[in-house]
Amino acid sequence: MNRIHHKFDFCVVGGGIAGLCAAIAAARQGAKTAIVQDRPVFGGNSSSEMRVHVCGADRHGKIPNMRETGILEELRLENLKRNPQRSFSIWDTILYEKVLLEPNLTHFLNCSVLDAEMDGNRIKSVTGWQLTTYTYHTIEAEIFADCSGDGVLAPLTGAEYRVGREARGEFNESHQPETADRKTMGMTCLFQARDMGSPQPFEPPSWAYDFPTEDSFPHRSHGWIEMGYWWIELGGEQDSIADTEKIRDELLKIVFGMWDHIKNHGDHGAENYAIDWVQFLPAKRESRRYVGDHILTQNDIESEGRFPDIVAYGGWPMDDHHPGGFWHRGEPTVFYPTPSPYGIPYRCLYSKNIENLMFAGRCASWTHAALSSTRVQGTGASVGQAVGTAAAIAVREKITPREVGRRYIEELQQLLLKQDAYLPWVKQQFSELTRGAELQAASGDPEPLRDGTNRPVGDDLHAWTGRVGDWVAYTWDSPAYVRSAAFIFDSALDKLIAMSYHGPYNALRSVPVTLVKDFRVEIRAGGNWQPWREVRGSYQRLVRVDIGAEVDGVRAIFDSTWGSDSVRVFAFYLE
Repeated sequence: MNRIHHKFDFCVVGGGIAGLCAAIAAARQGAKTAIVQDRPVFGGNSSSEMRVHVCGADRHGKIPNMRETGILEELRLENLKRNPQRSFSIWDTILYEKVLLEPNLTHFLNCSVLDAEMDGNRIKSVTGWQLTTYTYHTIEAEIFADCSGDGVLAPLTGAEYRVGREARGEFNESHQPETADRKTMGMTCLFQARDMGSPQPFEPPSWAYDFPTEDSFPHRSHGWIEMGYWWIELGGEQDSIADTEKIRDELLKIVFGMWDHIKNHGDHGAENYAIDWVQFLPAKRESRRYVGDHILTQNDIESEGRFPDIVAYGGWPMDDHHPGGFWHRGEPTVFYPTPSPYGIPYRCLYSKNIENLMFAGRCASWTHAALSSTRVQGTGASVGQAVGTAAAIAVREKITPREVGRRYIEELQQLLLKQDAYLPWVKQQFSELTRGAELQAASGDPEPLRDGTNRPVGDDLHAWTGRVGDWVAYTWDSPAYVRSAAFIFDSALDKLIAMSYHGPYNALRSVPVTLVKDFRVEIRAGGNWQPWREVRGSYQRLVRVDIGAEVDGVRAIFDSTWGSDSVRVFAFYLE
């Protein structure tokens, strides 16, 4: 067998949305990064293998302006531009391309981590088996992040972790049972159906379950037939890692029995529909959860999580699925209210006892009750970007993740804001060049462009609004070197852009009309304006334009949007 040794600054284990955002964030901050993924595609639960829509603090479009920005927004806007047909294979390709084309980032697909070498309480290296090449890859790094969902590094490294539900009294959480147990939320297998335009018969496999009546599904609506049902769920009363194969077999019996019910037992409007895809890899909700310096609790969430070391945020309800899953005859889940947003502290994102281990996604440091909210992929992206950015600081300063929190938390927060991540209650701090310049606009008040809040909050837009053709400009008295200008445009945070087949959601399928498409940047030297850069066909929210000159003014002229007559800009600043 082949054995190859690699050395990186930072190694991410797990290539779902959380791991992907962690790896990209670290690489963009200059850390030589590896991402190890045990599947052939990136995206985890959102990939073509599982097709779960990305939910987050906006609750699938129900709370305007709460959508996660940063790297996740970049990925989603890319998807709107290139994937109007909503193909999950194209989504896979977009995620793969983001990794492939990112300098400082090396990927290991089809590679399952199965061993770790320790040096005291530090991880020296991890080893993965790559099935496609029959190769063992050993990866040495300064910092590791477990974004695998299952917390694969926990038993390999001796990192502290938990499984199951805490006792109600341990953290005074009213949603927990009186006595602790090892029960979890289960895993789901979906199906996708397509209207073929003519009658389509269906004969179920002999091993499928039989569900002849509507009474087979108490408290489980099944009117939307195109994308299966999240409540086809099992595993919460078993070992959600060791028993996955057996659980998958049972889920498939339910899936095909469910489709048999829809096709052959009563009128479900499915005469012309046929199964187009079945999920053979279950989508998990819960297994291991690491123990960090802080364990996020139900009470932290309910009190809005206003931590001084906030680096990410959530807002999904505490959506606690019954461990009995499909065979539980009562309600399959309980939605407990949460504020949106609530803050997530940095201390939840690194190990309590392994000094160079970080984590993001559902395996981070939270109780079961808190996990029922934080587990969704939008929140995982927010946490992942924070982990990758913090890891890059740790590598740069040659310190542990814990020391980053103690010495560099403000820098970490500002780096995240600079990358268009959102941190509730934390304002972006701009350069003296931006703060001290005179700011003017062709129309309207341009001051919100540098107020440090880059999205609407409550009734305050925190934006300059003008018309197509208008300009905004910074000027100052003495020439100064300007490296770049950054813009944050309006990507319709009040709309739903998640790709989903899970219901008749009114989601955008193309670039938001509010985004600026074409604009020009001019510079002023010696009091005279001159053309400098043109941007054409832009479809991102965060856009940086190189300046690289000594000037006494920078002006932006907005020539067109993707359809709106008005132009809205949340930030324009100089670096």
